[in-house]
This record gives sequence, C-alpha cells and structure tokens, in this order.
Amino acid sequence: MPPLDRSLVATLPAFARLSGEQVDRVLSAARSSRFPKDAEIFAQDEEARSFFLLLSGHVRVVRASPDGTQVIPRYINEGELFGIAVAMDRSTYPASAVAAVDCVVLIWPNAAWPEFQSQAPGFGAEAFRTIGSRLQETQAQVMEMATQQVEQRIAHALVRLVNQSGRKTDEGIEIDFPITRQDIAEMTGTTLHTVSRLLSAWEGEGIVRSSRRNVVVTNPHALVLLAENRRRK
Repeated sequence: MPPLDRSLVATLPAFARLSGEQVDRVLSAARSSRFPKDAEIFAQDEEARSFFLLLSGHVRVVRASPDGTQVIPRYINEGELFGIAVAMDRSTYPASAVAAVDCVVLIWPNAAWPEFQSQAPGFGAEAFRTIGSRLQETQAQVMEMATQQVEQRIAHALVRLVNQSGRKTDEGIEIDFPITRQDIAEMTGTTLHTVSRLLSAWEGEGIVRSSRRNVVVTNPHALVLLAENRRRK
C-alpha cells in the first residue's frame, strides 16, 4: 500500500503538534479502511487490538446495557480519534462504533502506542485530551438525565449535534448525517413516542424540521432557550 499523504491529516488536532517527520512516522504505522453505512467498526466488549481516527464520515457510538437497552452517548466527527482503549489501559472496547454514513478510517495496532508516546508525544497528548473531553461530556449528560425534563434533554442533544456537525442550509442548520428519532431517543434516555411528539410540536412552532432520517434546526435561538429552560410559558 502506498504511504498516506501527510497533507490529509496535517491540520487535524491529533497531528497539529507534530513535526513533518513525526507525522510521517505515525502515518507509516497506519492503514486506511472504508466502512459502508451501518457497518460495525468494532463491538462493545471486543478485545481492543487497534485504535482509530476518522478521516471522513460520522461514527455512531452505541452502548448496550445487560438488559439489551441501547444508548448512543455520542457521535464521532471527522478528524477525531476513537476506540483509544489502549490510552485508558483497557483491554476491551467500552462501546460499539458503527458507521453512521460511509466512512474512511485510519487504523493503528495497539503495539504502535508506546512508540507514539515516546517519539510523537503530541499525538498521545491529543488522545488524552480527547478522553478528558468525552468524560466531561459524559458527566454533563448524566447530570442532564438526573436533573432535566425530557424536553430539555432532547433540546440539549440537538444543540450539541448542531454545534458539532451542523451545516448551514437555506432552511436552517442541518445535522450533517442521517439521524432517526429512535437515535435521538437512545441519546436522551427516552422513548421514540416522546421524541416524535416533541419534534412534531417543535415543527409546528417553527423550531425544527424533521423527516425519517433528517433534522434541520430552523430556529436555533428557540432551541437553545428550550435546552436552558428559558422559554416563556
């Protein structure tokens, strides 16, 4: 396989603090792979043998409870590291990763991690920053589940998705990958019926427009007021 072009990754956070030589060293240990929409990149509790960076597409993180209930804690966006169990000293993946759209992924064997730590420490630093950021996000979501009404939780989830993956269109800000109402339910610990009811009500108020696999926020300010429980009754 020909070597990967450093220009593909040079501006990504994981490589931003590396010299050109360090970028080439890290890339030389990687292989690229394509995953079609809905393909599983790795499974929850599977032995963690590799870690990953998303070059293009969006990845859905899915965690299943012992009773089979599924939760979507987050989506991975282009340029992000994921599946970095090795940096957490874990032997298995804590959740599954599923391609939300067609994806291109860089994959490294865990055996490369110690060398990266010593020869390209900026790469490892970004991995730990990513872990810290996601832990903070998880703590915020736990607090939302414990203290907020379901309307706020759903609004917060949509605000996060718009901030992370929003794309401006003539209608508003579109979440830039297919997302179903069931996905939103699994992100917010509620039911499909509740999500459908609230999105339909918000559509009637001109806050969102949604279809089977698409959400456009037509009034971002109103959505933020909902998330912060500041809308006038």
